[in-house]
Amino acid sequence: MDVLVVQHVPGEETYAIGEALRARGLTPRVCRMWRGETLPADPAGLRALVVMGGPAAAYGDDAGFPSRAAEVALLRAALARDVPVLGVCLGAQLLAVAAGGRGRPGDGLQVGWGPVRLSAEAAGDPLFADAPGELRVLHWHGDTMDLPPGAVLLASCDRYAAQAFRVGAAAWGLQFHIEVDGPAVDVFAANFPEDAATVPGLRAETPAALAALAPHRDALLARFADLVAARHPD
Repeated sequence: MDVLVVQHVPGEETYAIGEALRARGLTPRVCRMWRGETLPADPAGLRALVVMGGPAAAYGDDAGFPSRAAEVALLRAALARDVPVLGVCLGAQLLAVAAGGRGRPGDGLQVGWGPVRLSAEAAGDPLFADAPGELRVLHWHGDTMDLPPGAVLLASCDRYAAQAFRVGAAAWGLQFHIEVDGPAVDVFAANFPEDAATVPGLRAETPAALAALAPHRDALLARFADLVAARHPD
């Protein structure tokens, strides 16, 4: 088994993450939680764990998110084994919870293309080292997180401070969607039309935003894929 991808809803796929992994000869195996597929009990044999986004919450009761406890447990075990992790949006919030932080409601919906500022620590980060001081990325969330003790904040914005972070040496949480391409944005807008309606210019902005983001997206994800490819599964 190479890379386990936890997918919560149709359409929230790996996109550029999957492309980067496959370019390094890695095989993403998707566990579709919305179909009721079962997570492994532990990360033995995994080269990496990727947890994607979705409309569920990383806090509260499990009535609307029955796999939450199992996902947090798997993330916690991956951290203990130093398995590389990439959590996106909901996946980032779950990673924060697994590491001892907290998921919680934000102060409102943040949707559309907007900037995040990289921290001084990002310059020495294995993924963000060559990224510019500011990236314009796709936001699509209403929840946020309090980072766990020891986490390294890598990116923030005025509205939501925790936009990217690292836990330990090889686990990253990204609140924003760096993985998207043009078809991904179309899928997001189709799946969440009420959210998309709050940003009338979303589709018009996307080509230019993606053209600016793509080189940095691809470099960051290639670094993650290289790190994963260099790791031998347990």
